[in-house]
Amino acid sequence: MNIIGRVTADAQVRNVSNSKQVVNFSVAINDSYRNKQGERIEQTTYFDCAYWLSPKVAQILAKGTVVELTGRVSARAWTGSDGEAHAGLNFNTSQIKLHGGGKKSETIQAPTRTNNSKEKDDLPF
Repeated sequence: MNIIGRVTADAQVRNVSNSKQVVNFSVAINDSYRNKQGERIEQTTYFDCAYWLSPKVAQILAKGTVVELTGRVSARAWTGSDGEAHAGLNFNTSQIKLHGGGKKSETIQAPTRTNNSKEKDDLPF
C-alpha cells in the first residue's frame, strides 16, 4: 500500500530487544469530499508508522515534511485507562520517499581552523 501525508511530529528512535532500533513517527492524510447536500467535508486520517531498516532516517523525518510511504497497514484496538475503547492504524513502512515541506534543511559547517603559528614579517600592521 502507498500513502502520502505530512509528518505530524519529529520522528523518534526507540531501542527494542536484541539491540534493534525502530523509528516511530505519525503521518496525517487529509481528504475532502462533498456530501449529498453539497457541503464540503474534510477528513484527516492518522497513521502511526514504524520503520525498521535504518535509524538514520529519523533525522530527515521532521514535523511538516510531506512523505510517500510504501508498506502494509494494520489496525489495532485497545481499552484506555479511562475504560474507553480506542482504535488506530499502524503502517509498517518499507520505503520512504520525501516530497519536501516541513523545516528547511540546515547546513552545519565545522568551524575552519587557521594555523597562526607562522607570522609573516611583511604585514603592514
